[in-house]
Amino acid sequence: MIVHPELRRAARHARRPLLAATLLQGAVTLTHLAQAVLLAVALADVATGDTDRLPLLVGAVLGVVVARAGLGYGQRRSATRAGAQVRVRLRDELLDHLGRLGPAHLTTARAGAVRTTLVDGVEGVDAYVSRYLPQLLITLLVPPLLLAALAAVEPAALLGLVPALLLALFGPRAWDRLLARRGREHWDTYEQLGADYLEALQGMPALRAAGAVGRTRERLEERSAALHRATVAKLRVSLVDTGLTDLAIQGGTAAAALLACWSAVTGSTTATGTYLVLLLASECFRPVRDLSREWHAGYLGVSAADGLAALRTARPAVPDTGTARAHWPGPPQLRFENVEFAYDGADAPALRDVTFTAEAGRITAVVGPSGAGKSTLLALLLRHRDPQRGRITVDGQDVTAYTLDSLRQGIAVVSQETYLFHATIADNLRLARPGAPDDDLIRAARTAGIHDEIAALPDGYGTVLGERGATLSGGQRQRLALARALLADAPVLVLDEATSAVDERREADIVRALLAAAGGRTVLVVAHRLAAVRHADRIVVLDGGRVDAVGAHAALVEAGGVYAELVKAGHTYEGGLVA
Repeated sequence: MIVHPELRRAARHARRPLLAATLLQGAVTLTHLAQAVLLAVALADVATGDTDRLPLLVGAVLGVVVARAGLGYGQRRSATRAGAQVRVRLRDELLDHLGRLGPAHLTTARAGAVRTTLVDGVEGVDAYVSRYLPQLLITLLVPPLLLAALAAVEPAALLGLVPALLLALFGPRAWDRLLARRGREHWDTYEQLGADYLEALQGMPALRAAGAVGRTRERLEERSAALHRATVAKLRVSLVDTGLTDLAIQGGTAAAALLACWSAVTGSTTATGTYLVLLLASECFRPVRDLSREWHAGYLGVSAADGLAALRTARPAVPDTGTARAHWPGPPQLRFENVEFAYDGADAPALRDVTFTAEAGRITAVVGPSGAGKSTLLALLLRHRDPQRGRITVDGQDVTAYTLDSLRQGIAVVSQETYLFHATIADNLRLARPGAPDDDLIRAARTAGIHDEIAALPDGYGTVLGERGATLSGGQRQRLALARALLADAPVLVLDEATSAVDERREADIVRALLAAAGGRTVLVVAHRLAAVRHADRIVVLDGGRVDAVGAHAALVEAGGVYAELVKAGHTYEGGLVA
């Protein structure tokens, strides 16, 4: 009966409705006891032939039944309110924490497993907190009080009730450790199956193209079979638990009935006392039966508790210790000073002694072959990770001095892999500026070269996009993401191969419009193709994690080196440059 710390913590999110649900559950239990006492008196009167009070007693029993119905309705509403409050608060807390963990966490955690924890795990906590915990308190309080009452009526009845109650309450605890282990195994398997299904759904086009649908189906069937085995293993232990509880309840009730009959035969108690022993003995075990039922209803929450705790207590890759707000009066200067960073287990640093400046209000391009360190550079700027040596400054201040939220809100990012939500085009564009006026919306879309295509749709900007923008082409998704970043109007704009899916002719138009609209922003561009970088104010060439050269396009071509070789090659390197 030890409550997992994570579940106790979740219960604190709904103290008041949970307290109300518990008190109402106690009132419902009192109506059962009142009904038992009234029936005992009525049956005793019938047995002795005194029926004068019978109509009054029957009416009282009906009144108690009606009162119990009303109290039960109120209890269920309070429990539902408590559960909903726990779900909302817990999910909000976990989602906020996921935001603080950043992309670095999601590179090691599977999205499907996180989804299962956030949805199914939290649902299980709801049932545990709103149903099991109130019943647990009632079970710990009511049977001892009833035993004390029965001791005053017929002490011999305790000989059968006390051992049975102790066995029903504490006997199953012998299997708690095994049941907890089986529960963790079941939850882990359940999480993995959820992750595999989500991955298969998201990657279905690739699976079809590779002819791997059949193999994936077989793997999912194996996962399903493993979940079935884990479920059956858990149920075996749970059935032993339930069987032991039922045996104790039935045995205790039978023993109490035999003792009541013995007391009636020997005359050691009155007729009313005999019926009280029979009916109150049954009421002693009602909370235990209800507790067993609610335990099974909330068991998923117990199984998910470790996963919820692991997600909630996961540490971000970088600490949010900054206190300054990233509100710059104008476009800020970005500077990388002797930056060095190496990934765990890597043979060599991804970046080594990188130093360059992206001037305020200017366009700076970063190019280089695959593995040169471009993506790592951007991750460090956004503080998804921190450099092991050197520092990065924005507007002359180290990025670690800013709060993470304000730093990232001040930097609009358009990456090669865009994400669009199942919402209208306007809602997707206004993601960072919910109150942006329509004129700004259209201006950003025109600059990104997507306005005409949006206007041609039947519902225009009110068109609902499919999940992840699946109804659009790759180029359209990128241009929408670019318009969204422009609309955010952040002082720093980062384009990470943001036009890689756009054809070269359209890209040239977008770049020209972007150059015209870039005034008032510091722009950092990482690009595949020359059209996106050749007109940049400054080009930084990375090679092997080091700065190979810095300069304008013409000067770099004339100087030779890595940049000139990329231009001369005239084709796309992965993550590199095209002439």
